[in-house]
Amino acid sequence: MLKVERLQAAYGKVQTLWEVAFEVPKGAIVALLGANGAGKTTTLKVLSGLLRPRSGAILLEGERIDGRSPTEIVRRGIVHVPEGRGLFPDMSVIDNLLMGAYAAPKGSRRARLEKVFAIFPRVEERQQQLAGTLSGGEQQMVAIGRGLMADPKLLMLDEPSLGLAPLVVEEMFRVVKEINAFGVTVLLVEQNTRHALALSNRGYVLEAGRVVLSGSGEQLLADPNVRKAYLGL
Repeated sequence: MLKVERLQAAYGKVQTLWEVAFEVPKGAIVALLGANGAGKTTTLKVLSGLLRPRSGAILLEGERIDGRSPTEIVRRGIVHVPEGRGLFPDMSVIDNLLMGAYAAPKGSRRARLEKVFAIFPRVEERQQQLAGTLSGGEQQMVAIGRGLMADPKLLMLDEPSLGLAPLVVEEMFRVVKEINAFGVTVLLVEQNTRHALALSNRGYVLEAGRVVLSGSGEQLLADPNVRKAYLGL
């Protein structure tokens, strides 16, 4: 579905991605792993059109999308749920969700809301509440629900478990698996390496803006370098 070829990117004169290449097959969960500053979030920003690449190619279902605007990329089916959730705290939960459907036909919004509420019953219960008054776990549910309102082919999640209590983390990964089972391809950036690889069909490890390891989730969980660097084993 998604193919990234020799991607390079920079913030001003500081280059952050070097020849990054990976693939996300249709229907898969693929994890991007690495320490802070490895280039994971930058990669997602380039894929979603928030940062223009210096060079390389991004292909979605065979069509190049690098250099297109974020709105065009959303309309082609790539949706980015950012680290930190990015909700509008003084708006209601329902209004935050509807913001995710800004590029969708109005007639389809009710059906999409029903799908989100089926995945997140608690979000339905809180739909009239201000987003800023929710717990961290509830806010993350709203952020993911807002992404689903755009009816993505590929959902990119940046650190969905960050700052959540252990029981909520377990629930969050269960939800990611459920979303994938509904037919949504997932690209997951996650510091919780063990959970991410256990869930993923394939993983890529970034270091200093370069892909240094790749393999199935099982292969990377068993890799001694990954176990030492990210699992403390």
